[in-house]
Amino acid sequence: MDTIFHVQFPGLGLEFTVDRVALSLGGFNIYWYGVLIALGLVLGMAFAFHFAPDFGLNADRLVDVVAIGTVMGIVCARIAYVAMAPFEYDSLWQMLDIRQGGIAIYGAIIGAFLFGGLAARWRQVPLLPLFDAVGMGFLIGQGIGRWGNFVNQEAFGTNTTLPWGMFSEGTQNYLASVQATLAVQGVTVDPSLPVHPTFLYESLWCLAGFLALFFYMKRRRFNGQLFLLYVIWYGLGRYWIEGLRTDSLLIGGTDLRFSQLVALVSVAAAAVLLVYGLQRSKGRALQVTLAVSDLKKLKQAGARFAPESLPASAPHREFAAATADMDRRLAALDLDAPAPTSEESAPAQPAGPEADPQTAPEEKEDDDEREDH
Repeated sequence: MDTIFHVQFPGLGLEFTVDRVALSLGGFNIYWYGVLIALGLVLGMAFAFHFAPDFGLNADRLVDVVAIGTVMGIVCARIAYVAMAPFEYDSLWQMLDIRQGGIAIYGAIIGAFLFGGLAARWRQVPLLPLFDAVGMGFLIGQGIGRWGNFVNQEAFGTNTTLPWGMFSEGTQNYLASVQATLAVQGVTVDPSLPVHPTFLYESLWCLAGFLALFFYMKRRRFNGQLFLLYVIWYGLGRYWIEGLRTDSLLIGGTDLRFSQLVALVSVAAAAVLLVYGLQRSKGRALQVTLAVSDLKKLKQAGARFAPESLPASAPHREFAAATADMDRRLAALDLDAPAPTSEESAPAQPAGPEADPQTAPEEKEDDDEREDH
């Protein structure tokens, strides 16, 4: 595959020379494709870690969960792509080498949430709040990572006369090589004409979705709602965008596009769950239980210490401050001190007439009568 492309946007009068190689070290090439995917992952994780307290998540335990989910997401993305790739690989190394591109994003999503969910159970991280935070981070990662497709000149669509139509020797060579395959699918594409930059459509769709969910985040009504909205938003966009592409992964020997089928099923399931969740949470404000750092001491403390909660609408700085203060109080708790009894924990009642102001006047009147007699 070529490493340098001359990319044109004729309708906009723009032209770029794009080198796929970001850096060469001792003959080993580091490609922009991998760099951009890594950048998207890092920024997505940075968001999740920063806003972890707002979802009742502990950032330290979240590191393990996200690390496992990220690794397995990449593995599953590659497995899904290799399983449905319309060509044979010559070696195991070719199957493992993703520097040339070739991952199925829905494989990444399924793998990340499945294995991340298992890791969450191990690290005692609440599952639905985790999915809310990570789903928003996914939109950041996908929005940035899609630019790796631009550098590789892949993931583009059919011909278009729109001003942002794109053309390069990469699009021309690929389309010329798959004319017979596209003809079987009933798709006619002229390799010499501009095509839809579908990577750009998906990037903008994901970033717009992130902004929408970010501004809605404080108004969510139940745990898992943001994740369901992510599934619906991304699925709708992916179904539309996938219909424009010329390099879709097909299921077996059928004309069914893998991403479109998964998008339809996931959107339908998420919509049903969203309606159900909204009905159950109707009239109630979501309370977020703050996450403590020391789970072992929390368990040992028993009834002597209960985690606090804040409404989901509270500002981030309030979540951060309340979580830090709760951790300080738990750290200062003396586990060797005897636990207070129910009587000791109840407020002490003062003795004398001041104890109950409603009966004090009557008691004073009785004293006066006795003095008169």
